[in-house]
Amino acid sequence: MSGHGYESGRLNLPFVGIPTFAKAPYVADWRTLDADVAVLGAPFDAGTQFRPGARFGPRAIREASTLFSFGHAGAYDHEDDATYLGPEVRIADMGDADIVHTDTIASHDNIRKGLRAALDAGALPVVLGGDHSVNIPCIEAFEGQGDIHILQIDAHLDFVDERHGVTRGHGNPMRRAAEKDYVTGLTQLGIRNVSSTAKEGYDAARAMGSDILSVRQVRALGTEAVLSRIPAGARLYITIDIDGFCPSIAPGTGTPSHGGFLYYEVLELLQGVAKAHEVVGLDLVEVAPDYDPSQSTQILAAQLLLNTLGFIFHARAQA
Repeated sequence: MSGHGYESGRLNLPFVGIPTFAKAPYVADWRTLDADVAVLGAPFDAGTQFRPGARFGPRAIREASTLFSFGHAGAYDHEDDATYLGPEVRIADMGDADIVHTDTIASHDNIRKGLRAALDAGALPVVLGGDHSVNIPCIEAFEGQGDIHILQIDAHLDFVDERHGVTRGHGNPMRRAAEKDYVTGLTQLGIRNVSSTAKEGYDAARAMGSDILSVRQVRALGTEAVLSRIPAGARLYITIDIDGFCPSIAPGTGTPSHGGFLYYEVLELLQGVAKAHEVVGLDLVEVAPDYDPSQSTQILAAQLLLNTLGFIFHARAQA
């Protein structure tokens, strides 16, 4: 039988409508934010050292997110026998921080203000990059918010102090984070191959509280052992560089590095993290969609973010 008369409202298929993140309401006036999750685009890629294009990441991730947003009452996962992101989890899309071309300081300041608005509203901030330098203002926004530990998924350590006067490029964010007195340590996973950070940077990272594991080391240890290395009780900020994944599944990024994670390796880590820790913020960066005609990279990004948010709020409901 046809559905006429049996269902109300719109079907609202993924390709219909305006692609906000997860088809959530758009909130232009940040002073009126009232949500559990606040999504902010940070389309800045002037910090890149190789291929640009991550400025188009937020739009691509948002559009991909509509694939998982049919408007029904959450998403049922038969493996977990759980429904994630039901109507009780309120998501708002803040739009994008204003980017001032060629001006890193002004652009980063606008990103910081956006993230702070999310925190002031009591929402969990989710930032869509942009290159990894956008993490710098994100962490700056947490000043006065209590201690945090950073969990990084990435191919590169991003612990460069300064290079030719540059201190806020996409090779610097974890160094800038480690300098903050409210950042108690870093867990850096997926770091592999030739890195943009020299040996001195690795030495400095470990001296400043970093635990660094490659993809092969994570696989050898296993999920539970890796999770046990994150300090118990730590409040976590999660930063995900899409190049942490193997470019065979995520080619749409500016600095691809073979030998990366596969989907479930990261998903299971993040599910374990959500069960054991309070997650206070997350960003996903370096999606440069023009390098992936298949659009798989942004679909991976959107799927990972939505699943992670599902894990976080399911864990909160069980607590």
